[in-house]
Amino acid sequence: MPGNLGEPKFREEEASPLRKAIAGKMVESKSTVPHFYLMVDVDAQPIIDFRNKLNEEGDVKVSYNDIIMKAIGEAFRRYPQYNVAYVEGKLHYYEEVNVSLAVAVEGGLLTPTVRNCDTKSIYEIAESSRTLVEKARNKRIRATEQMGGVITLTNLGMFGIDEFIAIINIPQSMILAVGAIRDEAVVKDGQIVAGKRMKMTLSVDHRALDGAMASTFLMELKRLIEEPEEIEQ
Repeated sequence: MPGNLGEPKFREEEASPLRKAIAGKMVESKSTVPHFYLMVDVDAQPIIDFRNKLNEEGDVKVSYNDIIMKAIGEAFRRYPQYNVAYVEGKLHYYEEVNVSLAVAVEGGLLTPTVRNCDTKSIYEIAESSRTLVEKARNKRIRATEQMGGVITLTNLGMFGIDEFIAIINIPQSMILAVGAIRDEAVVKDGQIVAGKRMKMTLSVDHRALDGAMASTFLMELKRLIEEPEEIEQ
């Protein structure tokens, strides 16, 4: 006799408070915020070399995320008018660049915030992010340490994901999704050579920023990652 063709068997359990909070926030974001998306392909060799140099010269180990957070801070310093969010019919222009970092934890996702990425050095950002990530993974992070971000950085490169689109972490106006650094044949000086590439996708709140504005910000961020020596350390 054929088996039951209805609903498959399943095991039910109550969603954790964290999972419920994430679900509610993501539904609110997608249903109330008009998202649009911009993607760029970045030459990753300069950031690889830059990170190696920083880790050879300094006592604090630096990650790619640390450098990207500093680049975000520098890009907003150069374009402060884009450091903005749309909140209840008003535009909030922020004086600090506080970057939230998406951290996978058991049962969900937390977003600790590294404050003042525009004024901190890369080494200071590395120390702050390491402390906050450890707190998040050990479930010791305070609510206040997840507040105040103006943009979120989410990186799935360590899972081998080349490209993805992220949902804005409201009330922020942007989230940057970073993929894996991958080997790829590229054209340089008219010759096909081996290269390192990395895709970044920026999700943007269209109420706060238009396409040209967000494109200017993203292209400056791409330029800084490809010319990291320009980032103030």
